[in-house]
Formats: sequence, C-alpha cells, structure tokens
Amino acid sequence: MKIFVATASTYDVQWAVEGGLADGIVTTPALLREAAGEDGEREVLAEICQGTALPVCASVGSVTASDIYRDGRELAKISDQILVRVPLLEEALPAIRRLKAEGIRSVATLVHVTTQAVLAAKAGAFMVEVPLDSLDAVGEDSADVVRDIRSAFDIHAIECDVIAALPRTSALFARCASAGADVITVTPEGLRALLLHPLTDRGVDHLLRDLSTHARPRAPV
Repeated sequence: MKIFVATASTYDVQWAVEGGLADGIVTTPALLREAAGEDGEREVLAEICQGTALPVCASVGSVTASDIYRDGRELAKISDQILVRVPLLEEALPAIRRLKAEGIRSVATLVHVTTQAVLAAKAGAFMVEVPLDSLDAVGEDSADVVRDIRSAFDIHAIECDVIAALPRTSALFARCASAGADVITVTPEGLRALLLHPLTDRGVDHLLRDLSTHARPRAPV
C-alpha cells in the first residue's frame, strides 16, 4: 500500500519525503492557489516535481471532453511525473481514453461505486479515487466501497489502482488499508496524527524515567 500526501507545500513535501512516508503527492486547485503566492500554479507544480522523483497528481480545470484532454496534455508537459486528475463524468471518458493513448496517466476522481470504477478503468484510467468523506456524509460505508472496487478489479484482472481519499480517522485509514486500497491519500496534518497514540506518550515517559535512573557508563579515555 502507498501513501499520497495531499499538499502543494514544498516544505510538507520535503518533510514527508525525508521521513520516507510519501509515495506520491496530490495537489488540488485550492492547494496550488494557496501555495502559489506570487508564482503561478504551474511553477509550483514544476517545483514540486523537481524536488522529488515521486508521482504528482494535478487536476484539470474543465468538464468537457475537449477541454479535459487539452488541460491533461498541458499538465503532462510539466513533467513525466504528473498524474492527471479528471472528474468522472460522461464527457471525461473520451478524454481519459485519448490521454492514455498518448501515454498520459489519469486518475478518475469522484468515483463512488464499483460500476463507476469499472467504467473509468475500461476507459483507460490509471487509478480511481474514492472520496471517503462524501460517502460517509450520506451514510455509506466508505471502506466497504473501497473493498468492493478492489475485489471487482481483482476478480476480473483489471489493472487499475484504487485510491482511498482523505480518511478522517486513523481507524478509517486502517480499514481502508485492510480493504485493499492501493493508495491512501492523507493531508500532512493527518499523516502526523497517524503517528500519535495515547500509549506512545506513556511509553516515552516511562523510557525517560528509566533512563534517568540508570547512570550512563563513562566513555573510555
């Protein structure tokens, strides 16, 4: 299983990469606008790609077939690392297919059920992204959706990865991992939270007390 970090901050990218915690980066238009400042969003994407060898997901800004295809091609020109995020609409399917024919990998977003996932994969999507929070908000069991999609892909030997996007809790992260998610997307804050546990603090306190009660041997002169 891989972890993609949802950020456009080069600081957060560097932190995740140096800790060996990131297998990819996911950006959104909002994250890029926040990080861009006086620079353009394409410049931020280029800087992220130059700072790491990991795949970097970037979203198209269109919902029609011709414009999705155009945006996807333009994003792919930034770097071979770019994975083009495309909303799964009927209009998007021809664009996904055309992009694949040119060797451009796409991530179909807004995938809520197995049927959508299968159709996206058949059109040529490299990955499908399941928005966990949207499903949970309407009473669906998002981890079960991830499991069903992964199972269908495995049964029919469909070569397409499943992304579980932004689990709100460590318990949901663990359930998606057990459900067979190929990738789980987390924010930098969420990734740091996964490192925490009440028993960790208790264990550290015990370790420090233990160290303080044992004299350290002197180094030889």
